[in-house]
Amino acid sequence: MAKHTGFLEYNRMDPPKRPVQERIKDYREVEQVLSLEDLQRQANRCMDCGVPSCHTYGCPLNNRIPDWNDMVYRGQWKKALDLLHSTNNFPEITGRICPAPCEAACTLSINQPAVTIRHIERQIIEKGFEMGWIHPESAPDRRNQRVAVIGSGPAGLAAAQQLARKGYEAVVFEKSDRIGGLLRYGIPDFKMEKWVLDRRIQQMEAEGVEFETEVDAGRDLSPRFMKRSFNAILVTAGATVPRDLKIPGRELNGIVFAMEYLTQQNQVLANEKISPDDVIDAQGKSVVVIGGGDTGADCVGTAKRQGAASVTQIELMPRPPDQRSVENPWPTWPKIIRTSSSHEEGCKRLWSIQTQKFIGERWIEKLACIKLEWSEADAQGGLSFQEISGSEFTLEADLVLLAAGFMHVEHGPIVKDFNLKLDQRGNIIVNDQFMTSTEGVFAAGDSVTGASLVVRAIDQGRKAAEGINQYLSN
Repeated sequence: MAKHTGFLEYNRMDPPKRPVQERIKDYREVEQVLSLEDLQRQANRCMDCGVPSCHTYGCPLNNRIPDWNDMVYRGQWKKALDLLHSTNNFPEITGRICPAPCEAACTLSINQPAVTIRHIERQIIEKGFEMGWIHPESAPDRRNQRVAVIGSGPAGLAAAQQLARKGYEAVVFEKSDRIGGLLRYGIPDFKMEKWVLDRRIQQMEAEGVEFETEVDAGRDLSPRFMKRSFNAILVTAGATVPRDLKIPGRELNGIVFAMEYLTQQNQVLANEKISPDDVIDAQGKSVVVIGGGDTGADCVGTAKRQGAASVTQIELMPRPPDQRSVENPWPTWPKIIRTSSSHEEGCKRLWSIQTQKFIGERWIEKLACIKLEWSEADAQGGLSFQEISGSEFTLEADLVLLAAGFMHVEHGPIVKDFNLKLDQRGNIIVNDQFMTSTEGVFAAGDSVTGASLVVRAIDQGRKAAEGINQYLSN
């Protein structure tokens, strides 16, 4: 590295955020950027560690983090961009929404705040667009072979771009109105505005990727037809089946899945047509979000912007600690309390809470809840709980958002008609080349792993594209 003592001289500096009272009035991105001078200081904190776990243990994409940190410090932005693009198709996306496991695995984070890796990544890619260094990378020769990509989330887009750059005719089928999958409809604009996605899609179109929207592959196009029409098929449909809460009162109106709620708000911002009877609006309502993860936090931020009277987020698990425990050492992912920008905007958070039933006539009015007591981890690392007698209470609610996670890929015509084998969790089984149990049919991303990180989806999309390339080349 350019300056071996940088991590001793400079403290971590996170990018600034827009003031709360300003940002809750719109859906523009919350996070702003560091100045060039501050950013280079932050890159200078990257130490010349012997084994950089950030890009081996921490990053599924194996991003070459120390190398491009060094280039940023030296002001060699074009080299930094080339290093970044060598492993990651969409740094402008990961630089905004990735939870940054690389920072958790940063060697500096053993006893100091980690290097601001994610934000440096974002600034590198934006510098590339600003300078006009990013342009279509078309294949020199085209192959007379077609590949169908089912789903346009991060795994599907990464695979399609890699295939197009190798000369294949890649056709992406998306059942929604617009390309992007959960990147388009699941991520709120206050975390990533959609022009970021549109900009990259334009590049992919110029590279030869074909996009077909409002096509539900497996239903609008039969698997038999797709097998006849394409040399290979890649399933990147995501893990879209939400985890339900099947308790008394679940049939009441006003209880909706988080992704339905987030999707609709993104459709509204994109001026897509929504039936007035289907509108889910938190304005003036007491909102309860069930689930303490990122999706739940996105619901909190969206409800605040819609003008909710109050927002409460409840979680079954106990409150995480403020610092790592001895059982959770570096470089593993730290199981600690996390406060998102949405929580900063105003939200009551409750842990160790179980919802017993929903109460109301036709519409939800209250949640009947009880507090839980969790035991210590057993020999297998699991936790168990028991209800605390006499701790029952109710929560007022006009709108309940179920954000308890996702289970697996939809087991519809694609899975059934292609006769794809599934694991015990309902995910598609693939081999080392990402081919499923059916020859010529591949799968990647959350369809294979279950709901996971955007960086893991991009990585699997790239690897699946290489598996398809080897298959078709042979």
